[in-house]
Amino acid sequence: MAMAFVEPVVLTGNHVSLEPLTVEHSAALKAAAADGELWNLWFTSVPRPEDAEANTAYRLGLREQGSMMPFVVRRLSDAVIVGATTYMNIVAEHRRLEIGSTWYAQSVQRTAVNTEAKLLLLTHAFETLNCIAVEFRTHWMNRPSRAAIERLGAKLDGVLRAHMIGRNGELRDTCVYSITAPEWPTVKAGLVHRRLPPAGA
Repeated sequence: MAMAFVEPVVLTGNHVSLEPLTVEHSAALKAAAADGELWNLWFTSVPRPEDAEANTAYRLGLREQGSMMPFVVRRLSDAVIVGATTYMNIVAEHRRLEIGSTWYAQSVQRTAVNTEAKLLLLTHAFETLNCIAVEFRTHWMNRPSRAAIERLGAKLDGVLRAHMIGRNGELRDTCVYSITAPEWPTVKAGLVHRRLPPAGA
């Protein structure tokens, strides 16, 4: 049987570890989602705590189809799961994928968690999977997400207008960003510079 383009893998840095999602993670994700009640922000897709099991099953279903590789984000200092992220919209033929469906507990936002998680995912995508480009997509109205993506070094490819119907029936304009393989060394240097040193260093 041929090896899939994206296989389950544990990615470990100085501050976080990204681990393949399992059904056993549902309770921890429920607790993380409750931190900050982020599902109340209409322009995000953070699951409600009571939807944690269903959301986990949904992501695992997409993994079985080969279109998503979901991870939980574990903080190494205390081994607590603080969020989730994925490789999604995987197109093996063209060695492209998107990093998305990402959310974090409010208490770890604006810390080293997101920077290092993105560094781990991008490094694996470009240096192991040999991707030619990695995409990021977010709601036009999600200014914090757009700013975070731009800080990574991704460039805006364009805006898909009236791209999706939101959970409240509103139309979503989607901002599409990407990092290409030739840009990766410069982007990586910036992320490594921004990442905080190992805990206790």
